[in-house]
Order: sequence, then structure tokens, then C-alpha cells
Amino acid sequence: MPGLEAVDHIVVVMLENRSFDHMLGFLYKKTGQFDGLAGTESNLDPDGNKVTVFKITAGTQNYQWFPLANPAEGYEATHAQVFGAPVPPGPPDAKNDGFVTSFANELQNPAHPADPKLAGAAPSSIMAMNTADTLPVLSALAKSYAVCDGWCASVPTETLPNRAFALAGTSGGSVVNKGTFPLETSVFGKLSETNIGWKVYGYAGLPKTPSDFKDATNPNGIGQSFAEFRQDAANGALASFVFLEPQWADYQRKPPEHSWDLEDDQHPVSNLAHGERLIFDVYQALRSSPTWNQTLLIITYDEHGGCYDHVPPPTTAISPDGIVGPSGFEFTRFGVRVPTVLVSPLIPPGTILNAPADGPPFDHTSILATLRARFGIGALTKRDAAAPDVGGVLTLAEPRDDNPMDAVSPLAPVEAVLADGSTAATGVGAPSKAPTSVLVAQAQLSAALDVPGDPIDDPEAAVDALPNTAAVHFAFIQRRLRGFYGRADREPHRRATNP
Repeated sequence: MPGLEAVDHIVVVMLENRSFDHMLGFLYKKTGQFDGLAGTESNLDPDGNKVTVFKITAGTQNYQWFPLANPAEGYEATHAQVFGAPVPPGPPDAKNDGFVTSFANELQNPAHPADPKLAGAAPSSIMAMNTADTLPVLSALAKSYAVCDGWCASVPTETLPNRAFALAGTSGGSVVNKGTFPLETSVFGKLSETNIGWKVYGYAGLPKTPSDFKDATNPNGIGQSFAEFRQDAANGALASFVFLEPQWADYQRKPPEHSWDLEDDQHPVSNLAHGERLIFDVYQALRSSPTWNQTLLIITYDEHGGCYDHVPPPTTAISPDGIVGPSGFEFTRFGVRVPTVLVSPLIPPGTILNAPADGPPFDHTSILATLRARFGIGALTKRDAAAPDVGGVLTLAEPRDDNPMDAVSPLAPVEAVLADGSTAATGVGAPSKAPTSVLVAQAQLSAALDVPGDPIDDPEAAVDALPNTAAVHFAFIQRRLRGFYGRADREPHRRATNP
């Protein structure tokens, strides 16, 4: 069997804030091999009424926008969802029975009041689950190649700590988006030390990720946009490790006519169809590349973002570096399961990837473990040293030559119906126009960058002074990145994809 040694390019797409059950729980029937939904899983609402999981259908109002409001996320919110209280009990016995009450509280007292509520938003809508009818691309890839039903977020909290674990094996003790960035060491430095190429691409502009790590200093590793990724794939010029950022916010100077430059990270509340388009476009770019037979694509999500999942997070995590966070958290518990799909012509259809029974589950540090197993770069922390790699999913002796996605395409985006009955298309005036918490955090981190000739003494105050729109925050981040990367003469690409 060729396994990982047949792979020369490992490509990772990390999207935002969705749980496994919410996206893929109904992919297959629940069995001993696939821990999906039986359809009877439930939570109690604040009045003590049982709310059972239910399938979203394409005829449901706002079906591409569930859960119809931004759920509570973060360290305490995750505990409230899985333990029923913001402080874990001892011992930490998770029942995953607090999702409905958490969402009810968030609807009444939102952490981000500018976030929209769509028509139909109610405590019960957090129990709405997608199917192949609403997520045709992700579902088809999962069935045509491999799905992992036991991939956990590395930390029971929000976006940036989990993204740090995926690329550095630690968050430096942080459980909040503001964090301890930039971190000293990462997989980018490890790869550079051994002359293994890497590249991070933004979607409609420069990527933020490399600026979060002090050793991500290779200027050739900074991709300008998704258009550049697609060109590199077509030319057979992809790096050994590729990390793709989604588009964090709509970035429009006029009403959109096409899908480029629209938010496609799938962070609630945004249109899932745009993220499906991103996944589809990544697959198509890789599938048509001359290096397709040597490529492994990993599609995952950084955290569950408050979306329901029925599986209690494991409590067997290894502390990466012995650092205890400000909250007293010792990093010995994983976060909630997230969707993870693996794509390669060396994977047979219908594969379900399970972690070895005698070891830890898959988590974001399995990306690092896979890079270590393939390229021999060495571990970054104790967490990724113990993590399983995904090489066992590559079981075919010869690459497949079929294209199971020939008859699959993303759904056309539907307008959102707001709680007041008005409608808003994606783009200018979209319900996602307020910046997400991660976009605000990224703007603050960008404000703190050492940009020649453009110092900012108080990053938080500088970001607080920005207009409260996602597009303005994105543009601010891009301006700072252009100066930091020494690309002050370059503007974000206005057309990241073709019509």
C-alpha cells in the first residue's frame, strides 16, 4: 500500500464554527462504525420541554442560514452547552444537554447585539441538522471519499486558539480569540528548517494566518488570493503544505453580481452555500491539477461555534506544554466534534476514518501529526506528538481515475429573511455585515503588527473606532497586512473566482 509516502501535497481548508452533527450527523445511519444521529437526540428548553433534532429541508425558510442567529461561543459558552454550566463539574461529566438553553439565552442577551436574527430564530433552531439535500458538496465528498466522525476541536473554546493548535500544537495557554499571538514556533518554521515548502492563501486578499507566528517568515509562503491558489494548482506548483483561509467577510464596493469576495467561511449567521462553493472550487482546482494523484485534501472546521453535537468531548487530551491558562484550564479536555472530510484518489468511496482504539482521538493536531509522518519534521508539542495521523485512510494501491463529483454542484444562494420580514441578499446589506468576534480579534491582532511607518499604540482602541461593519474590518486587516508583508503597493484581488 502506498499510504502517505505517495502524497506530496497536503492541502487544508479550515472553515468556521460548525459541529459534526449539525453538518454531517445524518450522512449515514447511526451504526457502531458511524457515530451519527439516530434522530431521537434531544435537549430541554428553558421551560423543560424536549426539543428533538430535526432535518433541515430545502423548502424550509432560510434553510441555508441555520441556526438563524449566531450561537454563543467561547470557553464558558462551550461548558454551558456540554456540562449545563459555565464551570465544569468535577469530574467533568459532559451530557451535551445545554445547547438549547444556551441558544435561548443568547437570543435574549446576545454577546454581539449587531449580529442579525433571521425569521424563525428560536431556541429550537439550534437542533436543526443539515442533510445531503442542503449540503450537497460536503456530503458528496464525504461519501465519495472519507469522513471522520471523531475529529475534535483541540480546545473547548473559540476560533483562534483552535487554529493555533492546528498549526502550532498549542495556543500558548490562551482560550480566547485575543490570545497570546504571535506565537514563537509553528509548523511553518518546522517545514522551513527542513526545506519543505509551504504556502498560505487568502481568498480575496492576503492571508492573516502567517502573521500569527513569528517563524512564518518565508515571503514565498504568502499567497495573495484564491486565484493564485488555483493558478498554482493548474501549473502543478503547489507547495508541500497548503493552508487555505476562507473569506472572513463580504468585501464589496458595489452590489455583487457574482460570488467572488463574499463571506464563505460558513460562520453563523452566514449563507452555507458560499462555503459549499469554496469547497467545490478547491476540489475542482485540485482534481484538475497535474499533481492530483499525489494530493491529500483535508476539509475541517476550527470549532463547533455553539452548534449541537450529541457526543461528549473526550477528557483524555494531553497538555501540549504544561502551560495552565488564565482560567485554570490545563488543556486536558478536547472541544466538541467538528466535521472533517478527507479527499484523495487513494481513498476508496464510503470510507469512515476512526481513530485507533488504544489512543487519543483525532483533533486539529492530527494535521501536524500527518505532516510529521510524511515529511519528518518532528513534533512541536506533546499534544501533536501523541496525535494520530490520517495516513491510514489512504488504502488504495493505485489512484482512482473517476470523478464522483461530476453530477454535483453547489446550491444557488438564497436570500435571508430577517426577523422583521425584510430580505437581504449576500453582499452589501447582507445580514452578516456586522463583524464576527474572530474578525474583530483579527483586526486587533493586525493593529498590533509592527508595520513600518504605521505604528498603532493602542490596537484595541484603533479597532473600536472602526465602523461596525465586517467589510471595514476586513479592509483594515488587509491594509495592515500589506504593510507588514511589505506589499504596500498591492490591493486585494477584486475577482477571486471566475463568474
